[in-house]
Amino acid sequence: MSKSKQTAGYKGAYSSQKKKEGEGRSCIRYRCGLTNTIQDVLNQRPGWVEVKDDGDWDFNWCDVGWLRENFDHSYMEEHVRICHFRNHYELTRKNLMVKNLKRYRKTLEREAGRLEASKCDFFPCTFVLPSEYHIFVEEFKRSPGSTWIMKPVARSQGKGIFLFRKLKDIIDWRKDGSRSEEQKDEAQVESYVAQRYIENPYLIAGRKFDLRVYVLVTSYIPLKAWLYRDGFARFSNTRFSLSSIDDQYVHLTNVAVQKTAPDYDPEKGCKWLMQQLRQYLTAKHGFETVQTLFKEIDNIFIRSLLSVQKTIINDKHCFELYGYDILLDQDLKPWLIEVNASPSLTASSQEDYDLKYRLLEDTLHIVDMEGRLTGKEKRVGGFDLMWNDGPVYTDVGLETLGSSCLVANTHLGCVNDRQKQLQQLLKPFPGQKRT
Repeated sequence: MSKSKQTAGYKGAYSSQKKKEGEGRSCIRYRCGLTNTIQDVLNQRPGWVEVKDDGDWDFNWCDVGWLRENFDHSYMEEHVRICHFRNHYELTRKNLMVKNLKRYRKTLEREAGRLEASKCDFFPCTFVLPSEYHIFVEEFKRSPGSTWIMKPVARSQGKGIFLFRKLKDIIDWRKDGSRSEEQKDEAQVESYVAQRYIENPYLIAGRKFDLRVYVLVTSYIPLKAWLYRDGFARFSNTRFSLSSIDDQYVHLTNVAVQKTAPDYDPEKGCKWLMQQLRQYLTAKHGFETVQTLFKEIDNIFIRSLLSVQKTIINDKHCFELYGYDILLDQDLKPWLIEVNASPSLTASSQEDYDLKYRLLEDTLHIVDMEGRLTGKEKRVGGFDLMWNDGPVYTDVGLETLGSSCLVANTHLGCVNDRQKQLQQLLKPFPGQKRT
């Protein structure tokens, strides 16, 4: 197979006899560009066989670099699946995410009024530098002494991030006419976002944390999105204080940053499971308050996806597992920090490995290469269908509470009895008997 014309599932196992829609396949050829938990999950899936290099494949868990180089040159048969949408970066690059959210909020205000648009007020005041430097400076001067955070638009794991309170700290991003064209060409500064820093984060034992939540999108038109019940809170290793804005161990919760702290304990880590966090918050603030908080977090997922629905190139071959990063402030208001197209699948502990293994296994159940689902499911393992061209409600809410009291089909941080549910739901793999 040549580089210029990659073929996926072409003249392969299924081209000689076309499979009917939904009929199970006994052999799935997969390609995997990563060497962490996903490789283990794919290896252990019955009837799945790894292909190397240029072999024909039916399923590809690739990194975004592979996608960028190969997607436009690939011919994909009907049944083939790949783990990213072509322009996923519209949601996962920090500058584009904010641009799309701002545009969506304006559209809502125009079409549905200010109250509806206010449901998008979940991301901090943000500017792209150097292009918006001058309007940033105007905003900066309105609130002297406040803290801002600078993040490179296309890096991850906390790389390149710093906090600042003085304009002289970001002089490199200054946009003015004083530099000659030659100088401008020479020193093209990397694009950053300057974001108002949330100075009053919710603290547990004096430490800042954020939430990592997993959302699976299998289609943008119509929008179909699933929310995983498990997730985790990532804590900083050092007590929070605004007096030391240069200390990354205080302000950044990324595991890649925290694990370099001198007193980091890899077994203990800096994580709580989402269930632990929800129980803690409920004990402290009461059921109603926490229910409202989690509804507001659901709103972030839906609104952010709707903001890019018309921009993302929809393709039936594509799906995407997003890692959302959410921060809570002292008023229990959730803020969207960023969305990751390649959330880390490398485990930091055994508990972390088990969570990610289950998550990936259930992702494959939903992508359903084997044709075992009907397509009408509202729950598959730890995933609950939260949007299917409109909000999805629990059957319990419809049956027992009447239509005036619909309950959203989302259960983030609730019990994940996935094994039992999967046994009831799934037909055995082709060639296997149900146990």
